Amino acid sequence: MNNSTKAIGIFGGTFDPIHFGHLRTALELYERLPLQEVRFLPCQQPVHKSATGADVNNRLAMLKLAIANQPGFTLDTRELERSSPSYMYETLTSIRNEVGNTPLCLICSMDAFINFTSWYRWEAIPELAHLVVATRANHAKPLSSLLDSFFASRTIHDPQSLLTQAAGYLLFIETTPLTISSTAIRQIIKNNLSPSYLLPEKVETYIEKQHLYK
Repeated sequence: MNNSTKAIGIFGGTFDPIHFGHLRTALELYERLPLQEVRFLPCQQPVHKSATGADVNNRLAMLKLAIANQPGFTLDTRELERSSPSYMYETLTSIRNEVGNTPLCLICSMDAFINFTSWYRWEAIPELAHLVVATRANHAKPLSSLLDSFFASRTIHDPQSLLTQAAGYLLFIETTPLTISSTAIRQIIKNNLSPSYLLPEKVETYIEKQHLYK
């Protein structure tokens, strides 16, 4: 299968900072799903979170350092080029207009997915992309009845089915449980402790040089 017949993975987030939890999840999905690339999509103004700890330029610089040498990892900065809050529906509409009928896979965590009905125009998002939800072993969380019924007929179990249409399916896929959080890393740095082994060394060095999260 050549890349032109594969799907595009969309991995959004604040990446404040990017860490091994993000990177390992992205790598496992890239290797296990029929993806031509995983696009890291840093957001400008997160709708469901408070203000970021690092500004746009620093978050972007750290992301570039983290993914520079990994084949299949790319960067999409369209949300950073907006002055308005980041709505995934609008972003996916923009991407869909560019890629035509190429399958799109929106990657999210289980924590994000259980709140999916709070997203802007959530019911229309599956018309633009498949949803790929990264789960952890023995950490199943109950879905709301609304979410459960909405996706009942859309849930698939074979990743290759993602290539049979451009959007519309839901796939749960178990990934390695690295319970690392950007919030915890920021707190570690604020407490003058070392974040080593939680994020790439190049990112850690950048944080030190720029005096971020102090």
